[in-house]
Amino acid sequence: MRATGNVLIVEGVDQTVHRSGKMPLALGIMALVVGTAAIFELPLATAALGGACLMLITRCLRLDEAIRSLDFSTLLLLAGTIPLGLAMTKTGLAPLIVDGLMDLVGDSSPRVVMSSLYLVTAILTSFLSNHATAVLLTPLAIDLAGVIQIDPRPLLMAIAFGASACFATPIGYQTNAIVMGPGGYTFGDYLRIGVPLTLVMWVTATVLLPVFWPF
Repeated sequence: MRATGNVLIVEGVDQTVHRSGKMPLALGIMALVVGTAAIFELPLATAALGGACLMLITRCLRLDEAIRSLDFSTLLLLAGTIPLGLAMTKTGLAPLIVDGLMDLVGDSSPRVVMSSLYLVTAILTSFLSNHATAVLLTPLAIDLAGVIQIDPRPLLMAIAFGASACFATPIGYQTNAIVMGPGGYTFGDYLRIGVPLTLVMWVTATVLLPVFWPF
């Protein structure tokens, strides 16, 4: 592509393969990691860590190369913000936010309750893990459905979709943080793109969820 002149390469690309003889072994380790996580009940993070250790043991990768590849700005970000999410849960701040919002909209129409539940889920999942957010809000949704006497499924689906709307921060989901360093993104980039996308998804969910899961 560079030779044709049709594409401008704005950043240098390392085209050197340092240990080409190790490529089959590296591919095998990668396949082993994916296969182990897919077939057995093993967390992907554990399988990936085991694969990384195998890469070092088999000399596909040197220790100094592995250390240089670490993105310390992302690691520091996660080290600072993961405790924030835990603190919100342990101190009761997250349940307090949820209860306060539900007190405001509890007497509203089912669509408003569902829409509010989606929004608070999307906000909390930007700081907590999506699993923790779903676990926190699911019992509340079931209780709310019983109080206002509607089918709980639209409220539960609002939580499911809202917990997956982790667009607004790099800490909302693992892949957000993974691409932050290689992509050269900043926290503000996630806000500029993620907040409008979250709002679009919120409006879409408010309109369409009751269509597929009526109250």
